[in-house]
Amino acid sequence: MQKISKSTKHTEKIAKEFLTKLNPKKTGATIVGLYGELGTGKTTFAQFIAKELGIKNKVNSPTFVIIKSYLLPQTPPNPPLVRGGQKFKHLYHIDAYRLKNEKELEHLGWDEIIGNREHLVFIEWPEKIIKALPKKHHQIHISHLPRRSNAKAGTKEGYREFKIKKA
Repeated sequence: MQKISKSTKHTEKIAKEFLTKLNPKKTGATIVGLYGELGTGKTTFAQFIAKELGIKNKVNSPTFVIIKSYLLPQTPPNPPLVRGGQKFKHLYHIDAYRLKNEKELEHLGWDEIIGNREHLVFIEWPEKIIKALPKKHHQIHISHLPRRSNAKAGTKEGYREFKIKKA
């Protein structure tokens, strides 16, 4: 699936739509890799996901702490995402940018995180730890569109392209 975001409001809409079509794994955590260069909107996308799941806390980039965990509300008005009977209880937001390799994940409780089907995990810079990821994980590739207006192509400065591949 390919989407174009013309603003942060469009990005929020794409995040909501992604959640409505998300297929949780039957075993283990549901993992979503956020791929893209610096400044493409990976953290912004994760913030909109967190908001949609009912997280009231401010969601910042976990660049320096590497991982942040959020307990999802279990009661209305913002119940956890439920698809096919699945209920997520925790959202993990990981930024792998500063990791040297997959082995560094062991210190973060990686096996426990990805082993629990009640966990929804969003990872920025997943290519840094690709060997630790399940082969089948959701992928969202975000890229800047050309900086100059291009009436023929229909693009303008600040637009983002989202290419979403389901697991």
